[in-house]
Amino acid sequence: MTAYPAPAPAPAHGDAAGFKLLALFLGLVVCLMGFFGLWLALSAQHARDDANKAVAASAQAQSMPGMDMSSRAAVAGGTYATPSFAGVAPANADALAAAHAAFPATLPAAPAGPVAAVRLEIGHRVVSIAPGIHYDAWTFGTTAPGPAIHVRQGQLVKVTLVNNAPMPHSVDFHAARIAPNVAFADVAPGASKTFSFRATDPGVFMYHCGTAPAFMHIANGMYGAIVVEPRSLPKADVQYVLVSSEWYLNKAGNRQAAGLDVVKAEQMTPDWVTWNGYAGQYKTHPLTAMPGQTVRFWVVDAGPSLNTEFHVVGTLLNRAWVDADLRDAPQRGIQTAVVPAGGGGVFDVKIDRPGIYPFVSHSFASVMLGEVGLLKVGHVAGTMSH
Repeated sequence: MTAYPAPAPAPAHGDAAGFKLLALFLGLVVCLMGFFGLWLALSAQHARDDANKAVAASAQAQSMPGMDMSSRAAVAGGTYATPSFAGVAPANADALAAAHAAFPATLPAAPAGPVAAVRLEIGHRVVSIAPGIHYDAWTFGTTAPGPAIHVRQGQLVKVTLVNNAPMPHSVDFHAARIAPNVAFADVAPGASKTFSFRATDPGVFMYHCGTAPAFMHIANGMYGAIVVEPRSLPKADVQYVLVSSEWYLNKAGNRQAAGLDVVKAEQMTPDWVTWNGYAGQYKTHPLTAMPGQTVRFWVVDAGPSLNTEFHVVGTLLNRAWVDADLRDAPQRGIQTAVVPAGGGGVFDVKIDRPGIYPFVSHSFASVMLGEVGLLKVGHVAGTMSH
């Protein structure tokens, strides 16, 4: 016959109380874990909601011309830019460069009389920024930069802004002393506005779209130069206007027009850097002068971010009005002059010997990206690179 163990004795009163406390503690732990799980679930739902809102906002931004944010690819810890498209060129790049009509760099005449009327029409259009490379730009007029404006100190500048673009734009004149919340306010699509300012300060100044975010409007091509010529200035035989700017591409632009890569622009890593909007155009179509002539460069750096270190290879700047300060005497015998983003400078050179003299930003990364031109002095053949 099988023997079974005797049943365990009933727990003492103290042991029963311990078991009750243990059961109560375990119950509290279970409740806390349940609340914690509920909190995690709600947090995950909120994160999903935030992500969906971000996707919707991104889709809305991408629906606006030129506001393509697809290059902002989300990765752990931040975003990254598209690859560099610097130097991309088709096989017939030389022929395209020769056929390109260079942006007119010669300073236009200032209007006579007490009032200088300036009309700027805004549009969105595809422009060429290098041989075979196209960009979906926002522009004053039909080009980036916009037209060079020349007025005389003391003239009343009457600006008419016409917005033919599908989004609000504006214009900000660095030469103006005026309330920006009034004069520089946005103009709705299909609308226009007129305002005036007195050109009291001589120099060369940037104008640009000031609509938020101005950074993107400038990077998309909305900038230009206005020269306010003083009543007295040493004579120059030849005068050129140069606007430096950067292009940040979300695609190569050789098959389909590129748009703005915001991440590249934020990181200040351009694909192209140009004089007057097109890489190397004054290498193929050099600016000209004759020996002994004084050549004046009115230089604006439109940025939106990089400075220009203006330098003419093979000579010195005989006169340099740094920061375009034409009220004071110029510096003389300057090798390189800094023009900050959003700033200007006026530089005279007098070259006696015939030859080919490159003008560059001496930040040579910019030269490699297209910011180089040639000044041919005299009737000389050939070209050169730098």
